Amino acid sequence: MGCKALKFLFWVSSILCLALFSRGFTPADNYLIDCGSPTNTTVGDRVFMADNLASKLLSAPENVLGNTSKSVTSSDDSPLYQTARIFTGVSKYTFSISRRGRHWIRLYFYPFVHASYNMSMAKFDVSTDNHVLLSSFGVQSLTVKEFSVNVTTNSLAITFSPSENSFAFINALEVVSAPDQLIQDTAGSVQSSVTFQGLTWQALETVVRVNMGGPTVSFENDTLWRTWVPDQRFLVGKNLALSVSNIGAVKYVDGGSSEDIAPSSVYGTCTRMNSINDSSSNFNVTWEFDVDPGFQYLVRFHFCDIVSEALNLLYFNVFIDSSMVVRDLDLSTYLVNILAAAYYMDYVTESATSNKIRVSIGPSNLHGTYPDAILNGLEIMKMNNSDGSLSGLGTISSSSSSSKKNVGAIVGVSVGVASGVLLAGVLFMLCRKRRRLARQRLSKTWVAFSINGGGTSHTMGSKYSKGTTVSLNSNMSYHVPFLAVQEATNNFDESWVIGIGGFGKVYKGELSDGTKVAVKRGNPQSQQGLAEFQTEIEMLSQFRHRHLVSLIGYCDEKNEMILIYEYMENGTLKSHLYGSGHPSLNWKQRVEVCIGAARGLHYLHTGYAKAVIHRDVKSANILLDENLMAKVADFGLSKTGPELDQTHVSTAVKGSFGYLDPEYFRRQQLTEKSDVYSFGVVLFEVLCARPVIDPTLPREMVNLAEWAMKWQKKGQLEHIIDPNLKGNIRPDSLRKFGETAEKCLADFGVDRPSMGDVLWNLEYALQLQEAVVQGDPDENSTNMIGELPPQINNFSQLDPNGSPQFHGSSVDDLSGVSMSKVFSQLVKSEGR
Repeated sequence: MGCKALKFLFWVSSILCLALFSRGFTPADNYLIDCGSPTNTTVGDRVFMADNLASKLLSAPENVLGNTSKSVTSSDDSPLYQTARIFTGVSKYTFSISRRGRHWIRLYFYPFVHASYNMSMAKFDVSTDNHVLLSSFGVQSLTVKEFSVNVTTNSLAITFSPSENSFAFINALEVVSAPDQLIQDTAGSVQSSVTFQGLTWQALETVVRVNMGGPTVSFENDTLWRTWVPDQRFLVGKNLALSVSNIGAVKYVDGGSSEDIAPSSVYGTCTRMNSINDSSSNFNVTWEFDVDPGFQYLVRFHFCDIVSEALNLLYFNVFIDSSMVVRDLDLSTYLVNILAAAYYMDYVTESATSNKIRVSIGPSNLHGTYPDAILNGLEIMKMNNSDGSLSGLGTISSSSSSSKKNVGAIVGVSVGVASGVLLAGVLFMLCRKRRRLARQRLSKTWVAFSINGGGTSHTMGSKYSKGTTVSLNSNMSYHVPFLAVQEATNNFDESWVIGIGGFGKVYKGELSDGTKVAVKRGNPQSQQGLAEFQTEIEMLSQFRHRHLVSLIGYCDEKNEMILIYEYMENGTLKSHLYGSGHPSLNWKQRVEVCIGAARGLHYLHTGYAKAVIHRDVKSANILLDENLMAKVADFGLSKTGPELDQTHVSTAVKGSFGYLDPEYFRRQQLTEKSDVYSFGVVLFEVLCARPVIDPTLPREMVNLAEWAMKWQKKGQLEHIIDPNLKGNIRPDSLRKFGETAEKCLADFGVDRPSMGDVLWNLEYALQLQEAVVQGDPDENSTNMIGELPPQINNFSQLDPNGSPQFHGSSVDDLSGVSMSKVFSQLVKSEGR
């Protein structure tokens, strides 16, 4: 069947299903106003009230001189945009609410030019009693703003406040009840195992609502009058995706989604991995969306398996930015083994640090599964900040009495609804005091900490003894008895040593339940003593991430400093690159290891209110588990990053020779970009499989970073790569990988990418390695690059804040310090 015939069938099926569509929800409150219009206006099956009939809803303060509102007329043909109401002073609509709960607020704007008003020049705020919806808002083209708020009183006021020497306007306005079940109170948390609670009280602004793999779904074909747009313009790499339609297969069942959550025309289409007839496919399908930094976002995934012919055939992973939020998703297990059942999942992000959010789906790594993934629909909604604002700028224009209602709008992640700003402040101060006292106690007596990320129990002892049972999910703090550590390591048997570092020896150990562990025993003669021991415990006891090595326990008895970690079966990344005789990794494995390490570092940099800077990123501190999954280790030198009003942390220089950031070395000013530099060295180490400092080589080759950069700038990186990789790297993958490493090694931190951008580029390098154009007989051919869309093939056209295109600097080292001179004096690459 030809493409035209397939497209025809697709559109016919869509139209037939839409024709069968019927509304099921009747709103208790349903205010529709065509602002400025002298007559009612019909749009679809909805009637917008004439403005003069709604005049009783509109009020303005008595102290505003002159007419505070006027009607003007447009020549535009769209029914809701032919008239507008102008506000020259603070004015508000007040709506009587018959049923409390969540309501839609939709604001329609079209800035046509009138004889008296050029509405594209308007600047104004829009607020409710409890929330700022828009601040310093201006409109340049037709715009619809959609909000969802929880109304807890018998009225809702929407206030328009013109900026100084300006005015406000509105073309049409909706206040409509929404179903109570539309927004549940809880959701999953990105980068955290803690469930987010308190969504019920959040004001939400719709950022985007997307119908994957299908056409626009208009408000007339949605029970809640929403509009769903096609996903094509958000796709990164359109050739990696296929559109599928099977609307008739959609089933709504108990425990799943409903027609009010999303219509069948959304669940009945999907975007799917373009992996048909290629069982070796390994890439993600990615969408990118614009967002405002500084806010958390509710991301809702809509799934419906309309592609499988039987149950338990489709397994895939789901990502938000660099975080995997669902692993090995099997949709048929969620809904009592029913195929093509509609289902949705909600996740709340951390506060956005970028102006982009990327959503991805990709194949599962489960053995025996075919590489495939689908997504049917997606919604992204901005959540109000702690001030109740969705803009971060404006203030609430309401009476002093209504400001008291703000208290209930501030929501905590793990404790539900907070009592208010005062309580939040008190809790903040108490937490700070408690953390300070805990650090003081820890530095003096090494009081045990609590592991809160596990759900299993381990018996701390060898498999030959009874041992001491310690529960990882217990609320009680614990530490590991020295006797149990001795038994687990066969009394620190030297034949069990698996590594030696600056802190001391690392032993392989085995607990009585068979769990393998790595035991790091501090050397009393080491300069890396109490401070690093304390830092390691403080850092790893609060972090839980699949790409960070987990700390199981510690022992401080008998003047010992012992740390116990999960055991990493395949040792260090360094050991697989050179000098150990371990099996060499192929190119795909190496890039995947780099991706995993980048995810761990990205989490450190962005997962908390203040960044955590590792300060000792190197191949010896990237460990591999039995599946070669990478985890970042050794947090003894880690340090929290600068405050919000600072650019850096001033601190003594620490790190490992060969990986040290030259700017940090010169200025003793630490930022996250110091980790980025070190990671760039690791990337070249992975590519070239040689020590980062090798004094036995000719002078120009001693320092790997300087040597590799010379070849990278020549565009001849292939001449120095690991011989084991020659002929096995696709040229475009090598080029992207080399460019990423080069940008990481920029002289100045400001010119280096963030770890999030590094991660995105590495994932793209892997896709370039794995991508094969259908019908291309040469698997190593790079002809497929020409098939990529322009925004992927030419990064320079993308927005610099959200794209992998970075702007480097060729500014010389201002201090005059040559890093070659420094490194040429060193003979011990592992020294700190």
